[in-house]
Amino acid sequence: MLARCLPWIFMLCMGMLWGGSFSVAKIAINAGGTPMGVAFWQAVIASALLLTYTLLRRRPMSLGVEQLRFYIVVGLMGIAIPGVCFYLATPHLPAGILAITVTLVPILTYCLALSLRLEQISWRRVTGIIFGACAILLLVAPESSLPNRSDVPWLLLACVSPLCLAAQNILLARWHIAGLGPIRTACGMNLAAAVILLPVTAVNGDLFLPAFPFGTIEWGVVGLALIATIAYTMFVMTIDRAGPLFASQVGYVVTLAGVFWGMLLFGESHSAWVWVSLATMLAGLALVTPRKTGETG
Repeated sequence: MLARCLPWIFMLCMGMLWGGSFSVAKIAINAGGTPMGVAFWQAVIASALLLTYTLLRRRPMSLGVEQLRFYIVVGLMGIAIPGVCFYLATPHLPAGILAITVTLVPILTYCLALSLRLEQISWRRVTGIIFGACAILLLVAPESSLPNRSDVPWLLLACVSPLCLAAQNILLARWHIAGLGPIRTACGMNLAAAVILLPVTAVNGDLFLPAFPFGTIEWGVVGLALIATIAYTMFVMTIDRAGPLFASQVGYVVTLAGVFWGMLLFGESHSAWVWVSLATMLAGLALVTPRKTGETG
């Protein structure tokens, strides 16, 4: 009985954790953490946790030339660039709206795959892309949608993150490294992102050293790293137990949980346009998600 319920338990836990990351990021940034500094330390802590896990499993990292090139590219596209863009936008947008933008990842993934002719055209899934575009327009166009009209550029910047993550999904699907595995891939990505972000963050003057005892910023960064590590491990375990299609449904839980946490922790209230945008985005996600494993059209 427990084995049958476990994927659903993981789904709920992953969704609540990832959904809560938007609010945790907002807490850390509002407390004075710099976007690049938070992204750097999150990558450092996440890679340390994942590296410890791989060493305990006696599966050391693969560090050949091809593997290192792979880590650098996916680390840039999957962690460094989207992390900095996301954290730059965080102080200017409600956590709930940040959660809505992340739902674009599967929609943009299909859009990129279609443009690269990696997927066959499906009018149902193309309709999902249109729904995703309409959801963003519902946030940008109406005067009363966002709390402040000057925040529109920050919303568009936040949308760079799901675009990068979609590109990373394409890279991961097309660039196979034999015997690497998802946990070591995540570890390598975070290590590469930390190495890339260190000089950029230092030169930009955004590098901060953790204070002891830990304050709000430090605990926020630790929380983000733990969320990323635990939720990703659960995601891999869910794929192993219930398949990738079931695991992909976590996007619904993440978005709804992100809106919920924002309302609970920050007392966020949203205009009718935001709720319509949320419903439209979830409908787009439902249309883009394959109905069965292996569906391409």
